[in-house]
Amino acid sequence: MEHDIDLSKYQLRTDLAIEAIGEDKIEGISCEEEKYDDIKITNVYVDEIGSKKIGKKIGDYITIEFTDITDYNRKEKVKDIFSLELKKLLKKISINDDASCLIIGLGNDKSTPDALGPLTISNILVTNHLFLYGNVEDGFRKVSAISPGVMGTTGIETSDLITSIINSLTVDFVIVIDALASQSIERVNRTIQMTDTGIHPGSGIGNKRKEISKDTIGKPVIAIGVPTVVDAVTIVSDTINYMYKHFSYTKDTINKPSNRLTVGNVNYLKKDVIVDEELKHKLFGMIGSLNDDEVKQLIFEVLTPIGYNLMVTPKEVDFEMEKLSDIIGNGINRALHKNVNNL
Repeated sequence: MEHDIDLSKYQLRTDLAIEAIGEDKIEGISCEEEKYDDIKITNVYVDEIGSKKIGKKIGDYITIEFTDITDYNRKEKVKDIFSLELKKLLKKISINDDASCLIIGLGNDKSTPDALGPLTISNILVTNHLFLYGNVEDGFRKVSAISPGVMGTTGIETSDLITSIINSLTVDFVIVIDALASQSIERVNRTIQMTDTGIHPGSGIGNKRKEISKDTIGKPVIAIGVPTVVDAVTIVSDTINYMYKHFSYTKDTINKPSNRLTVGNVNYLKKDVIVDEELKHKLFGMIGSLNDDEVKQLIFEVLTPIGYNLMVTPKEVDFEMEKLSDIIGNGINRALHKNVNNL
Protein backbone atom coordinates (compact mmCIF):
# COMPACT_ATOMS: atom_id res chain seq x y z
CA MET A 1 0.00 0.00 0.00
CA GLU A 2 1.46 3.35 -1.04
CA HIS A 3 1.98 6.06 1.55
CA ASP A 4 1.69 9.64 0.27
CA ILE A 5 4.10 11.84 2.18
CA ASP A 6 2.67 15.23 3.10
CA LEU A 7 5.67 17.56 3.27
CA SER A 8 3.48 20.44 4.48
CA LYS A 9 3.41 18.79 7.94
CA TYR A 10 7.17 19.05 8.27
CA GLN A 11 8.44 22.53 9.14
CA LEU A 12 12.18 22.88 8.53
CA ARG A 13 13.67 24.25 11.70
CA THR A 14 16.07 26.88 10.46
CA ASP A 15 16.60 30.56 11.12
CA LEU A 16 19.26 30.86 8.40
CA ALA A 17 18.38 32.54 5.10
CA ILE A 18 21.00 30.55 3.18
CA GLU A 19 19.30 27.31 4.24
CA ALA A 20 15.86 28.60 3.28
CA ILE A 21 17.23 29.44 -0.18
CA GLY A 22 19.12 26.20 -0.77
CA GLU A 23 21.23 25.75 -3.89
CA ASP A 24 18.60 26.75 -6.46
CA LYS A 25 18.31 30.23 -7.97
CA ILE A 26 15.09 31.87 -6.78
CA GLU A 27 13.38 34.88 -8.33
CA GLY A 28 13.55 37.90 -6.04
CA ILE A 29 16.71 36.78 -4.25
CA SER A 30 20.26 37.89 -5.05
CA CYS A 31 23.22 36.05 -3.60
CA GLU A 32 26.93 36.91 -3.61
CA GLU A 33 29.75 34.85 -2.11
CA GLU A 34 33.34 35.64 -1.21
CA LYS A 35 36.03 33.72 0.68
CA TYR A 36 38.91 34.67 2.95
CA ASP A 37 40.99 31.50 3.33
CA ASP A 38 38.57 29.02 4.93
CA ILE A 39 36.00 31.66 5.93
CA LYS A 40 33.02 32.05 3.58
CA ILE A 41 30.80 35.15 3.47
CA THR A 42 27.42 35.02 1.76
CA ASN A 43 25.47 38.23 1.14
CA VAL A 44 21.79 37.64 0.40
CA TYR A 45 19.18 40.25 -0.44
CA VAL A 46 15.52 39.26 -0.39
CA ASP A 47 13.01 41.51 -2.17
CA GLU A 48 9.21 41.38 -2.05
CA ILE A 49 8.94 38.51 -4.53
CA GLY A 50 11.67 36.49 -2.82
CA SER A 51 10.10 37.12 0.59
CA LYS A 52 6.90 35.38 -0.48
CA LYS A 53 8.82 32.42 -1.91
CA ILE A 54 10.98 31.57 1.13
CA GLY A 55 9.01 33.11 4.00
CA LYS A 56 11.78 35.52 5.06
CA LYS A 57 11.35 39.27 5.52
CA ILE A 58 12.56 41.75 2.91
CA GLY A 59 16.13 42.83 3.63
CA ASP A 60 19.80 41.91 3.80
CA TYR A 61 21.13 38.67 5.29
CA ILE A 62 24.88 38.28 5.80
CA THR A 63 26.23 34.85 6.73
CA ILE A 64 29.77 34.11 7.87
CA GLU A 65 30.77 30.43 7.84
CA PHE A 66 33.97 29.07 9.39
CA THR A 67 35.45 25.74 10.45
CA ASP A 68 37.27 26.43 13.70
CA ILE A 69 37.46 29.09 16.42
CA THR A 70 39.39 27.10 19.02
CA ASP A 71 42.67 28.46 17.69
CA TYR A 72 43.36 32.06 18.77
CA ASN A 73 44.48 33.32 15.35
CA ARG A 74 41.48 31.77 13.59
CA LYS A 75 39.13 33.25 16.19
CA GLU A 76 40.63 36.72 15.71
CA LYS A 77 40.30 36.39 11.93
CA VAL A 78 36.59 35.58 12.26
CA LYS A 79 36.21 38.51 14.67
CA ASP A 80 37.86 40.90 12.19
CA ILE A 81 35.61 39.76 9.35
CA PHE A 82 32.48 39.88 11.52
CA SER A 83 33.29 43.43 12.65
CA LEU A 84 33.95 44.56 9.07
CA GLU A 85 30.68 43.06 7.79
CA LEU A 86 28.74 44.68 10.64
CA LYS A 87 30.26 48.06 9.77
CA LYS A 88 29.14 47.57 6.15
CA LEU A 89 25.61 46.73 7.25
CA LEU A 90 25.43 49.77 9.55
CA LYS A 91 26.53 51.97 6.67
CA LYS A 92 24.05 50.35 4.29
CA ILE A 93 21.09 51.14 6.54
CA SER A 94 22.40 54.69 7.12
CA ILE A 95 23.42 54.45 10.77
CA ASN A 96 25.61 57.46 11.61
CA ASP A 97 28.83 57.25 13.63
CA ASP A 98 27.25 59.12 16.55
CA ALA A 99 23.92 57.23 16.56
CA SER A 100 23.11 55.74 19.98
CA CYS A 101 22.63 51.98 20.30
CA LEU A 102 20.78 49.59 22.61
CA ILE A 103 22.16 46.03 22.57
CA ILE A 104 19.85 43.21 23.67
CA GLY A 105 21.17 39.78 24.65
CA LEU A 106 18.25 37.39 24.29
CA GLY A 107 18.19 33.93 25.82
CA ASN A 108 18.48 31.98 29.03
CA ASP A 109 21.83 32.19 30.82
CA LYS A 110 21.00 28.95 32.70
CA SER A 111 20.86 26.95 29.45
CA THR A 112 24.23 27.00 27.68
CA PRO A 113 22.97 26.58 24.08
CA ASP A 114 20.58 29.47 24.68
CA ALA A 115 23.08 31.66 26.54
CA LEU A 116 24.76 33.32 23.54
CA GLY A 117 22.93 36.63 24.09
CA PRO A 118 23.63 37.01 27.84
CA LEU A 119 27.26 35.88 27.43
CA THR A 120 27.79 38.39 24.61
CA ILE A 121 26.41 41.23 26.74
CA SER A 122 29.19 40.59 29.27
CA ASN A 123 31.71 41.53 26.53
CA ILE A 124 29.97 44.74 25.42
CA LEU A 125 31.62 48.11 26.05
CA VAL A 126 28.80 50.12 27.66
CA THR A 127 29.22 53.91 27.50
CA ASN A 128 25.79 55.51 27.93
CA HIS A 129 26.38 56.31 31.62
CA LEU A 130 29.74 57.95 30.79
CA PHE A 131 27.99 60.45 28.55
CA LEU A 132 25.64 61.30 31.43
CA TYR A 133 28.42 62.04 33.92
CA GLY A 134 31.12 63.73 31.86
CA ASN A 135 32.84 64.27 28.54
CA VAL A 136 33.71 61.25 26.43
CA GLU A 137 36.53 61.46 23.91
CA ASP A 138 35.81 61.26 20.20
CA GLY A 139 35.54 57.83 18.67
CA PHE A 140 32.96 56.44 21.09
CA ARG A 141 29.17 56.41 20.79
CA LYS A 142 26.39 55.97 23.36
CA VAL A 143 25.82 52.27 23.95
CA SER A 144 23.46 50.66 26.45
CA ALA A 145 23.07 46.91 26.96
CA ILE A 146 20.66 44.57 28.70
CA SER A 147 19.90 40.86 28.95
CA PRO A 148 16.15 40.74 29.67
CA GLY A 149 15.90 37.01 30.33
CA VAL A 150 13.13 34.81 28.95
CA MET A 151 9.39 35.23 29.21
CA GLY A 152 9.12 32.08 31.31
CA THR A 153 11.00 33.79 34.15
CA THR A 154 9.98 37.45 33.69
CA GLY A 155 6.38 37.06 32.54
CA ILE A 156 6.99 40.00 30.20
CA GLU A 157 7.04 39.86 26.40
CA THR A 158 10.61 40.78 25.40
CA SER A 159 9.45 43.07 22.60
CA ASP A 160 7.31 45.05 25.06
CA LEU A 161 10.22 45.32 27.48
CA ILE A 162 12.51 46.66 24.74
CA THR A 163 9.89 49.20 23.67
CA SER A 164 9.64 50.45 27.27
CA ILE A 165 13.43 50.88 27.48
CA ILE A 166 13.50 52.75 24.17
CA ASN A 167 10.77 55.09 25.39
CA SER A 168 12.87 56.02 28.45
CA LEU A 169 16.25 56.26 26.70
CA THR A 170 17.54 58.06 23.62
CA VAL A 171 18.09 55.12 21.29
CA ASP A 172 18.64 55.45 17.52
CA PHE A 173 18.99 51.74 16.67
CA VAL A 174 18.96 48.31 18.30
CA ILE A 175 21.21 45.25 18.00
CA VAL A 176 19.70 41.94 19.12
CA ILE A 177 21.79 38.80 19.74
CA ASP A 178 20.17 35.38 20.00
CA ALA A 179 20.84 31.67 19.55
CA LEU A 180 19.37 30.22 16.35
CA ALA A 181 18.48 26.79 14.96
CA SER A 182 19.94 25.19 11.84
CA GLN A 183 18.92 22.33 9.56
CA SER A 184 22.56 21.33 9.03
CA ILE A 185 24.94 19.67 11.50
CA GLU A 186 27.91 21.35 9.78
CA ARG A 187 26.65 24.85 10.57
CA VAL A 188 26.03 24.42 14.31
CA ASN A 189 28.37 26.81 16.17
CA ARG A 190 30.15 27.40 12.85
CA THR A 191 27.98 30.15 11.39
CA ILE A 192 27.09 33.76 12.23
CA GLN A 193 24.13 35.46 10.58
CA MET A 194 23.33 39.15 10.76
CA THR A 195 20.32 40.85 9.20
CA ASP A 196 18.53 44.20 9.20
CA THR A 197 15.10 42.50 9.29
CA GLY A 198 14.85 41.89 13.03
CA ILE A 199 14.10 38.60 14.75
CA HIS A 200 11.39 36.25 16.06
CA PRO A 201 12.81 35.01 19.40
CA GLY A 202 12.53 31.23 19.80
CA SER A 203 11.26 30.63 16.25
CA GLY A 204 13.91 28.01 15.49
CA ILE A 205 12.63 25.68 18.22
CA GLY A 206 8.96 26.31 17.59
CA ASN A 207 8.54 28.72 20.52
CA LYS A 208 7.57 31.87 18.67
CA ARG A 209 7.48 35.15 20.56
CA LYS A 210 6.56 38.62 19.40
CA GLU A 211 8.73 39.95 16.57
CA ILE A 212 11.49 42.44 17.39
CA SER A 213 11.94 44.65 14.32
CA LYS A 214 11.54 48.20 13.09
CA ASP A 215 7.89 47.41 12.42
CA THR A 216 7.22 46.60 16.09
CA ILE A 217 9.57 48.89 18.06
CA GLY A 218 9.94 51.81 15.66
CA LYS A 219 13.75 51.71 15.47
CA PRO A 220 16.13 49.98 13.03
CA VAL A 221 17.00 46.50 14.33
CA ILE A 222 20.04 44.42 13.44
CA ALA A 223 19.70 40.80 14.51
CA ILE A 224 22.83 38.71 15.06
CA GLY A 225 22.70 35.00 15.75
CA VAL A 226 24.52 31.68 15.75
CA PRO A 227 22.81 28.31 15.25
CA THR A 228 23.58 26.41 18.46
CA VAL A 229 21.08 23.56 18.15
CA VAL A 230 19.82 21.11 15.56
CA ASP A 231 16.88 18.69 15.79
CA ALA A 232 17.09 14.91 15.77
CA VAL A 233 15.40 14.71 12.35
CA THR A 234 18.25 16.71 10.86
CA ILE A 235 20.92 14.61 12.59
CA VAL A 236 19.47 11.33 11.33
CA SER A 237 18.83 12.57 7.77
CA ASP A 238 22.30 14.16 7.56
CA THR A 239 23.84 10.90 8.79
CA ILE A 240 22.07 8.98 6.03
CA ASN A 241 23.41 11.45 3.44
CA TYR A 242 26.91 11.13 4.91
CA MET A 243 26.62 7.36 4.55
CA TYR A 244 25.71 7.76 0.87
CA LYS A 245 28.78 9.92 0.35
CA HIS A 246 31.03 7.66 2.41
CA PHE A 247 30.13 4.52 0.47
CA SER A 248 30.21 6.32 -2.90
CA TYR A 249 33.64 7.79 -2.13
CA THR A 250 34.97 4.45 -0.90
CA LYS A 251 33.65 2.62 -3.97
CA ASP A 252 35.32 5.12 -6.36
CA THR A 253 38.69 5.31 -4.59
CA ILE A 254 39.30 1.98 -2.90
CA ASN A 255 41.48 0.66 -5.74
CA LYS A 256 43.43 3.87 -6.43
CA PRO A 257 47.18 3.38 -5.72
CA SER A 258 47.47 6.84 -4.10
CA ASN A 259 45.04 5.80 -1.35
CA ARG A 260 47.42 3.10 -0.18
CA LEU A 261 49.80 5.87 0.93
CA THR A 262 47.12 7.75 2.86
CA VAL A 263 47.52 7.63 6.64
CA GLY A 264 44.31 7.75 8.69
CA ASN A 265 40.76 8.43 7.50
CA VAL A 266 39.91 10.81 4.67
CA ASN A 267 37.24 13.48 5.19
CA TYR A 268 35.03 12.66 2.22
CA LEU A 269 32.92 15.79 2.85
CA LYS A 270 35.85 17.85 1.59
CA LYS A 271 35.95 15.85 -1.64
CA ASP A 272 33.80 16.30 -4.72
CA VAL A 273 31.76 13.16 -4.15
CA ILE A 274 29.04 12.15 -6.61
CA VAL A 275 26.49 9.95 -4.86
CA ASP A 276 25.88 6.67 -6.68
CA GLU A 277 22.06 6.40 -6.99
CA GLU A 278 22.18 2.66 -7.64
CA LEU A 279 24.28 2.18 -4.51
CA LYS A 280 21.74 4.20 -2.50
CA HIS A 281 18.97 1.81 -3.49
CA LYS A 282 21.09 -1.25 -2.74
CA LEU A 283 22.07 0.03 0.70
CA PHE A 284 18.73 1.44 1.86
CA GLY A 285 16.12 -0.11 -0.38
CA MET A 286 12.91 1.94 -0.33
CA ILE A 287 14.47 4.75 1.75
CA GLY A 288 17.24 5.08 -0.83
CA SER A 289 14.66 6.01 -3.46
CA LEU A 290 13.37 9.00 -1.45
CA ASN A 291 14.65 12.56 -1.93
CA ASP A 292 16.05 14.60 0.99
CA ASP A 293 12.74 16.22 1.94
CA GLU A 294 10.93 12.89 1.88
CA VAL A 295 13.57 11.28 4.09
CA LYS A 296 13.23 14.11 6.62
CA GLN A 297 9.45 13.80 6.59
CA LEU A 298 9.64 10.04 7.15
CA ILE A 299 12.02 10.47 10.11
CA PHE A 300 9.79 13.25 11.46
CA GLU A 301 6.79 10.91 11.32
CA VAL A 302 8.76 8.24 13.19
CA LEU A 303 10.29 10.38 15.96
CA THR A 304 7.67 13.02 16.72
CA PRO A 305 4.80 10.81 18.04
CA ILE A 306 7.15 9.21 20.60
CA GLY A 307 8.69 12.51 21.68
CA TYR A 308 12.18 11.79 20.38
CA ASN A 309 12.63 14.68 17.93
CA LEU A 310 15.01 16.29 20.40
CA MET A 311 16.93 19.55 20.00
CA VAL A 312 20.64 18.68 20.27
CA THR A 313 23.82 20.70 20.82
CA PRO A 314 27.52 19.64 20.64
CA LYS A 315 29.23 18.44 23.83
CA GLU A 316 31.82 21.26 23.50
CA VAL A 317 29.07 23.90 23.66
CA ASP A 318 30.38 25.58 26.85
CA PHE A 319 33.81 26.18 25.34
CA GLU A 320 32.39 27.26 21.98
CA MET A 321 29.86 29.69 23.55
CA GLU A 322 32.75 31.40 25.31
CA LYS A 323 34.61 31.87 22.02
CA LEU A 324 31.52 32.90 20.02
CA SER A 325 30.39 35.45 22.62
CA ASP A 326 33.89 36.98 22.51
CA ILE A 327 33.81 37.18 18.70
CA ILE A 328 30.37 38.80 18.61
CA GLY A 329 30.71 41.03 21.69
CA ASN A 330 34.12 42.48 20.92
CA GLY A 331 33.34 42.46 17.19
CA ILE A 332 30.38 44.74 17.94
CA ASN A 333 32.62 46.97 20.07
CA ARG A 334 35.02 47.42 17.16
CA ALA A 335 32.18 48.15 14.73
CA LEU A 336 30.47 50.71 16.99
CA HIS A 337 33.47 52.56 18.45
CA LYS A 338 36.21 53.94 16.22
CA ASN A 339 38.69 54.06 19.10
CA VAL A 340 38.30 50.39 19.95
CA ASN A 341 40.92 48.48 18.02
CA ASN A 342 41.86 45.50 20.12
CA LEU A 343 39.92 44.23 23.12
